[in-house]
Parts: sequence; C-alpha cells; structure tokens
Amino acid sequence: MSKAGNIQGNEEIIQKIRAITPLKFIRDDDLKGLLRSSRMIKYDPGEIIIPEGENSSWIYFLITGEAGIRKEGEIIGKLRRCGDLFGEMGIIDNSPRSATIVALADTVCLAIDTSYAEKLKGHEKNAFNSILYRIFAEILAERLRKMDEEMLRVKNDNYRLITEIEMMKSQTSVEMLP
Repeated sequence: MSKAGNIQGNEEIIQKIRAITPLKFIRDDDLKGLLRSSRMIKYDPGEIIIPEGENSSWIYFLITGEAGIRKEGEIIGKLRRCGDLFGEMGIIDNSPRSATIVALADTVCLAIDTSYAEKLKGHEKNAFNSILYRIFAEILAERLRKMDEEMLRVKNDNYRLITEIEMMKSQTSVEMLP
C-alpha cells in the first residue's frame, strides 16, 4: 500500500472523482471538504484493502484496478468500475467488516475517513453527513435493484427446472406402464 498522490489541487484526480456518479452533483466547496478527509491509496495485487472483522471509519471508492470481495476464503464478487463503493455497511450500522476486500490487480482507491464529520460543526457537519448518506442511499438503491433482478432470474430458473423435473417424472412414469 502506498499513497497514490495528493488529491488537493490535482485536476486529473478530481476529474476522476467527479466522474463517480454519486459525487457528480456535489458542490465544489462540499467536495473540497470531503477531499480534506480523503486520500488516494495504491494497492498491489493480493494486498488486503479491508480485512473482515475490522472496525473502521473508512469507506472506499475504486478509481482504477480490480478488487475482490472475499468471504470464507472464496471470492464472491468483484469490483471493477470506477466509482464502485465498498466499506459503507460498517459505517451505516457501526458493525465489523463483513468481508475482506483484496486487490486483484494494481488498484487505486479514494479512501474517505468518515470520522472527519466528528471534527466539523454546524452546517459543515450536516453537509458532510448529508453527502455521505446520499451516496450510501444511491449505491444501496442500485444494489437493491440488481438483487431484485437476480432474484427474479433465480425464481424463473427454479420454475423452469421444476417444470423440467416434473415433465421428466411424468415421462418416466408413462414409460414404466405395461
């Protein structure tokens, strides 16, 4: 793990951050505040970004590369798109990390320390928390839509398989008749 460069004043990095859907519409002042609590981190392949069970105030946006979601030693999902968010569930419910996130290639992440909000007061604190929870809401809504689609696909596959099994059973019963 190494710092991937200074965010403040780096227009190339700021443009990549601006391309992340939930961050597109954040006012410049609010983005600057968010970036004050952030850093760019580069991970080598195989390096752990988040260990399962850790309690941490950091959330991550994938900028480049690929990361794997590992549970019980198995990769159960992959993060590949610029803007993919991870680490937010522990922030929402203050629970330990539910999975390990590991770099599968050279990977750069925008890491945001959400505990930064504790240092803010008044409008700045409200703005920071509002931004975070809007980001969370948009990401979780997108994931819920995908899960709904996946559940429907699995339901249809199950129905098709049950129908095929029933047809095979009935054919076998007919063939066994004298």
